Amino acid sequence: MNARRVCRVGLFLAYLLMIPGSILAQTAPSQIEESAYSDLHAAASKGDADQIRRLIVQGAKVEARDRAGRTPLHVAAFKSHEEAVEALAKAGADMNAFENDSYDVITIAAVANDVEMMRLAISLGGNPRNITSPYDGTALIAAAHLGHFDIVRTLIKAGAPLNHINNLGWTALIEAVVLGDGGPRHVNTARALIKAGADVTISDRQGVTPLAHAKQRGYKDIVALFQKPLK
Repeated sequence: MNARRVCRVGLFLAYLLMIPGSILAQTAPSQIEESAYSDLHAAASKGDADQIRRLIVQGAKVEARDRAGRTPLHVAAFKSHEEAVEALAKAGADMNAFENDSYDVITIAAVANDVEMMRLAISLGGNPRNITSPYDGTALIAAAHLGHFDIVRTLIKAGAPLNHINNLGWTALIEAVVLGDGGPRHVNTARALIKAGADVTISDRQGVTPLAHAKQRGYKDIVALFQKPLK
């Protein structure tokens, strides 16, 4: 292995150590936190939309924050309570609010592979172009990393930026390769991105393209996507 190859491998491993993974980077409310919730946070955690509406009439603050910076809207999204999310949104909750780690409702849904929550969030004003997470990424990058191809398709249709580069120097397409396993989920993810017009020439900080990464890993099905027109 030549010195340049060793350098690339070392840098790649260093990047991996920096990335706990989108799932781990997001922090859903713990059972202890949920048991201590009151008012709107408690109602959101339980998915009690009627109680949410009653509390709002009584003057509860829809943008109240817990210790992790989660609003009731974030809590409802983490718990996949769609009716609660809708009730909060109709009461004026900010659909693009960030919790302390810079995650919004759309990115929470993307990581959870919650397509229905994703569609609801977008319909209520969530912005799929938001720059989220400690990595200055997007919901699309998070979904591509995890191989959540239905989420990827939904975000592409909603206008998510295909070629955004996060602070690790990676696009959604690059993450689908370097953080994927080369299996069907990540193949379908890469296919959706390429078919939508993702720039396949954007390389990482070491000048390695998504195709080169796929070849290095022996991901033949992904390599094939770059070598033939997609229908």
